[in-house]
Amino acid sequence: MAKPLLLIAGLLLMLITGCGGTNSFDPPSGVVVTSSASSIELSWKSVSSIIGYKVYRSTASGPVTTKTAIATGLTVTTFLDSSAIPGTTYYYQVTAYNSTGDSTPSPEVSATIKATPEGDTLIGGTLQGVPLTMSYKVTTIAGTAEPGSTDGTRTAAAFRNPFGITTDGKNLFVADTFNNSIRKIVISTGEVTTLAGSGDPNVSGTADGIGPAARFNAPYGITTDGVHLYVSDFYNHMIRSVEIATGTVTTLAGSATSGSSNGTGAAASFTYPRGITIDADGTNVYVADSGSRIVRRIIVATGVVSTLAGSGASGAVDATGTAATFNIPEGLTTDGTSLFLTDSANNNIRKIEIATGAVTTVAGSTTPGSIDGTGTAARFNAPSGITTDGTNLYVADSNNNTIRKIDIAGGIVTKVTGSGSAGRADGDGGIATFSHPKGITSDGANIFVADFDFSLIREIY
Repeated sequence: MAKPLLLIAGLLLMLITGCGGTNSFDPPSGVVVTSSASSIELSWKSVSSIIGYKVYRSTASGPVTTKTAIATGLTVTTFLDSSAIPGTTYYYQVTAYNSTGDSTPSPEVSATIKATPEGDTLIGGTLQGVPLTMSYKVTTIAGTAEPGSTDGTRTAAAFRNPFGITTDGKNLFVADTFNNSIRKIVISTGEVTTLAGSGDPNVSGTADGIGPAARFNAPYGITTDGVHLYVSDFYNHMIRSVEIATGTVTTLAGSATSGSSNGTGAAASFTYPRGITIDADGTNVYVADSGSRIVRRIIVATGVVSTLAGSGASGAVDATGTAATFNIPEGLTTDGTSLFLTDSANNNIRKIEIATGAVTTVAGSTTPGSIDGTGTAARFNAPSGITTDGTNLYVADSNNNTIRKIDIAGGIVTKVTGSGSAGRADGDGGIATFSHPKGITSDGANIFVADFDFSLIREIY
């Protein structure tokens, strides 16, 4: 009976160790799943003495045998599922394996790519109405670390030092500043195309036209009402309009001559316009006219330009209308009632009541720094882009290489992501790095940032 018993024992051992069964080593544990606007990320604890990991996925809950292996041969304990479709819930399990087979699968986890919450409205080129809830992780949605003008998907695309960014909720639109072009990114896929402009750092101009026939000269700020884009054309001292459906570019106001004259269309003048936003009904566009140190209003239907706030003198005076002073007004956003402005050289955040032009300081002082706090006790260093969810402001604190959050009602400032060191590392909020973040917007679920130095578009989720 000894040989039959040995044979049975051997067969049992083979089954236990994976010949037609599963290995005895532990499955991956601690699986965590996080969804962003464009992908789903999984992470898990490492398993010793294995070759790699496999990730299985399905659209219905069930055992691993009902799932498809979407990744094999992984040697790291993270996986980014960028093929997930928005609105679909996915169910995942992870196994470890060695030369004898797979482990038992991990417990099942599920996730859905975030959708815009009900109640959100497009105002000023950002979705707002429901406060954002994020873990403040950072990933790169598009661009390489090298400047270029290549269309493509995600990191196959290239930008050249982009400043402005806006969204209609489904797409991002980027002022690709030193490519003299306007780019479009489909959020769900990361596909990048050129909507208008030359796409060439050496080809600039003021020509209106369709798509690549149009010319810009360092487009800087950008906003949208969902039908048109409005662009501050920095070196042309103009405000341009781009029809999203066709790529048709026209000039709304300004000419190639700098100045601060009010007037209609080309009779008005700007000096190095930067931030730009639009009110809820698309009636008025507002411009941070940085070289003139004033904030302007343009009636979209007529092109009539007027000054809402600022005397033109350099300063940090809170007052009403032209009695107030700024020092290089830059980023601009609105909640429909007020404008919020990054007053870059003053290192602070200002508020302008649209109805009256009354200017107050929300947070920061004229002293640069990187201090969280309330109101003027907080410190910024050359803040650039700004966006809002209607409850909070989010600021690209450019020289600090961080993203800051301001509770509008209380003026409480906190850093939400960015280590403070310059770089392009993705990851958790405290270890992720930016390098002079500029434009910033939100699709109602996540934040997107134009990261200037490395020519990247980053996502915070």
